[in-house]
Parts: sequence; C-alpha cells; structure tokens
Amino acid sequence: MTIEVVIVDHPIVADSLASVRSIDTPNGEFRRHVERVGLVLMAEATRHLPTQTTAVTTPLCDTTAVRLIASPVLVPVLRAGLGLLAPAQQLLPDSPVGFVGVARDEHTFEPVAYVNKLADDLEGRPVIVLDPMLATGGSLLHVINLLTDHGNALPLTVVCLLAAPEGIDRLRAAELPIDVTIVTASVDERLNESAFIVPGLGDAGDRLFGRPG
Repeated sequence: MTIEVVIVDHPIVADSLASVRSIDTPNGEFRRHVERVGLVLMAEATRHLPTQTTAVTTPLCDTTAVRLIASPVLVPVLRAGLGLLAPAQQLLPDSPVGFVGVARDEHTFEPVAYVNKLADDLEGRPVIVLDPMLATGGSLLHVINLLTDHGNALPLTVVCLLAAPEGIDRLRAAELPIDVTIVTASVDERLNESAFIVPGLGDAGDRLFGRPG
C-alpha cells in the first residue's frame, strides 16, 4: 500500500508555523496558531471526501448542490491531538469522534497505549487521524493497527503539523494494509537523539496545555 505525503504550501500556514516554532510563543497563542494551521490542513485533508449531487431551493429557484455522503470519523491521538480537534469539528461538526491515547516511553521512544475509544465497526467509514507530530512513526503505526482491527479498510488520512523523514520511512517500510495520506505543514530535517523533531517545535502537548503538575 502507498504512503502519500501532502505538504500544504500556504501563507497562512507559514505565518502560524513561525509562531508555533518560536520558543517565545506562550501556550494560549500556541493553541490559537495550531488551530489556525489546523483549519487549512483540514481543508486539504477533506478535499477528496465522497459527495453526492442533490437539490436545494434558494429564495429564487430550485438548483443543484453537492453534499457530503458521510462525515468522516475523527480520531485525535491524546493528548496533543486535542489541539487539532476544534478546527476539525469546525469544518465537520457532525463527525463522530474516537480517541486513542498513546504516551511515549522516554527510554525506548516507543508508544505506550492507555486509551482506546473507537467504534466497534469502522468498515466503509472514512477516518481522519489528528496528531500534531509524526516523529518516529511508532504512535501512528499503533493507531493504524487499532483502526484496521476495528474494520477500517478505506484509505486513511493523517493530519499533522510536522513530520520527520524517519517516521515517514518507518511507515513505508511497515507494509501497511491500507493506503495512508499524510497532510502536513512541513517535513522537517530529522530526529535528534531524544527522538524530537528538528527544528520542530518542542513537546506539542506541553506547549498546548502546559506541563502536568
């Protein structure tokens, strides 16, 4: 199966990306800019959703219109994925939301799962995963495995602010059972020795919500 990477080249994205990268941006402003970028990324991520032609009546006459056939399932990866949920729901207010919680083992950098709130049957339903950082790819692989276990067989869309080449390569090497499209603002240079994206933006969860405790 294929891994397609779509880098959204847009001045609004570039402007807000400068703010989310900056160490001087406080949490509130960081959240605002993540949501601003998220709207543009979500617009691109939903470009190919299935539609149908229907009829509507304007104040002047009857005419044809296009509507979504079905709203996709939104799956934010806790906790940082919550930063992209508001813009996703702004565009898709009727979409159901599932949650997957994945923490990072700071020694192995591998995912440690702690939440799985997905519908029992996702067969035939488009899914959009929301995760600001695609670093090692371990968390996303875990989420994809969960989704396919729940019956998701359609091409999967992943929305992230930043991606690392190592994470993309890991997904390509995994021989996934479904096609995946990654919609991102940037593919950055590399991962550092602590598996953080460089130049990156630091810990997305901490910068969105502050350090716990």
